[in-house]
Amino acid sequence: MKITGAEILLKSLKKEGVKHIFGYPGGVVLNIFDLLYDDKDLNLILTRHEQGAIHAADGYARASGKVGVALVTSGPGATNTVTGIATASMDSIPLVVFSGQVPTMLIGNDAFQEADIVGITRPCTKYNYLVKDVGDLAHIVREAFHIASSGRPGPVLIDLPKDVTAGKAEFVWPESMDIRSYKPRYEGNKWMIQKAAALIAKATRPVIVAGGGVVLSGAHKELRELAQMTGIPVTMTLMGLGGFPGSHKLSLGMPGMHGTYYANKAIQESDLLVAVGMRFDDRVTGKTDSFAPHAKIVHIDIDPTSIRKNIRVDIPVVGDVKRVLTQLNKVLKDEKKEQWAAVKKKWLAQIEAWKKERPLSYEASDKVIKPQFVVQKIYELTRGDAVITTEVGQNQMWAAQFYKFDKPRQWLTSGGLGTMGYGFPAAIGAQMAVPEKLVIDIAGDGSIQMNIQELATAVVNNLPVKVAILNNRYLGMVRQWQELFFQERYSHTSLDVTPDFVKVAEAYGAVGLRAEKPSEVEPVLKEAFSTRKPVVMDFVVDWTEKVYPMVPAGAPIDHMLFPEEEKPEKKKLRAVK
Repeated sequence: MKITGAEILLKSLKKEGVKHIFGYPGGVVLNIFDLLYDDKDLNLILTRHEQGAIHAADGYARASGKVGVALVTSGPGATNTVTGIATASMDSIPLVVFSGQVPTMLIGNDAFQEADIVGITRPCTKYNYLVKDVGDLAHIVREAFHIASSGRPGPVLIDLPKDVTAGKAEFVWPESMDIRSYKPRYEGNKWMIQKAAALIAKATRPVIVAGGGVVLSGAHKELRELAQMTGIPVTMTLMGLGGFPGSHKLSLGMPGMHGTYYANKAIQESDLLVAVGMRFDDRVTGKTDSFAPHAKIVHIDIDPTSIRKNIRVDIPVVGDVKRVLTQLNKVLKDEKKEQWAAVKKKWLAQIEAWKKERPLSYEASDKVIKPQFVVQKIYELTRGDAVITTEVGQNQMWAAQFYKFDKPRQWLTSGGLGTMGYGFPAAIGAQMAVPEKLVIDIAGDGSIQMNIQELATAVVNNLPVKVAILNNRYLGMVRQWQELFFQERYSHTSLDVTPDFVKVAEAYGAVGLRAEKPSEVEPVLKEAFSTRKPVVMDFVVDWTEKVYPMVPAGAPIDHMLFPEEEKPEKKKLRAVK
């Protein structure tokens, strides 16, 4: 029996196990939305902006490990998704995005709300489709989910002309998927793994750098086994946080521009780097020709195009991180652990000395709220068991530095693209994915305003998402750069007119709370965490505070700036326990 394209689409989504779709309606997708009206198995979460829908689908995918799904209309509805698609692409997040399109006979005629979204998104999708024949639709959906979630994950877009959703065809679902030109390599080369194991066995100053690939492949247990078996310390990139326990004695925290002193020192002094599921982003490497100058480098990644793209590599291992680490651990178990312990003792002692020399720290105050103090209190009160999303900027870096992530998929942030406005809609998606978890968006007063309209989405769907605004009345990270490198010329970074966030929250039907003194921080957090409604917390923080350490752009990563170097007198810093 022939059914409509809209019916084929919904049946295909159910075949893929989809329960939640994030979207916004429009004229050319009404055939689909009309069916969703009566459907009891597919829950469409109406956001208030298409960018919010994409970020919510992205947050859903990161928190659950499933493919996130979004549905929008043509023209501006489709173009509003581009930032979210690019965000997911840079961080390798599996999404399938359905965009409406004008009828096929009008494509290319400058029809009302027509945009070449396939052409626009080609550079920032893993693959995209324009469906021209309703008979191809089921196969394309099956293929899109396979591509989005296999190999190095990423977003796939399917453009749906209105006449395709209205047309009819038989529903034919391909139970298996085999694409001749798309064959990701999952198993690592055995000879390369043997060579990597040999380097690990004889290294005296090794470091593991774990990236987002560890989280995406579910390789956290294998990574922990490798680190504990060999005694190698682990530093996690921004995307890799949670891939290795942040509270573990072998954890070095984050490397790079705002990484820890001891992570950057360890990388620069190492004789072996084992890079796992990471791509040597410039925020990690700093000046590339000065990065890890004494180290042999082993690079494990499922994407062969990431290897040797930015940094020289001695041993490339292409394959799924989880499978490669499993093979590597198996080889290494034949080595003598007593030898490793003796060799690593001196190296780990050096790292411990660096940790004591320069711990993460900030100047405490009992008069003004320090943003780091707020993050520390969130960590303390949640006992490290919350899902944390962030916006982008100082709030993001303080969250990465002062909240220790012990588990994968509890840290959701826009790492590659650095998208302001990401965190709050991503938190909504995450709350849909893990309703039993406490989900907190750590935000800045600038970035929260980019998608603050999604408060309505949270309220309507009764999602108890918490937003902690570190309100310094500035675009803080840009101001920091202006202060350090542009002679304090604060060009257009002061947010002179900032809304009353408590009243904004109340206007949408959420709960608004404010803290203006350090003594008010904990009571506000406790009240928010005990409230089963969306809550916006406005923390009025020290506007002068900066993120330290900081490596100036283009400098080697061991050339770090510290707060005492910007002031005439060296101030007493409080170490983070």
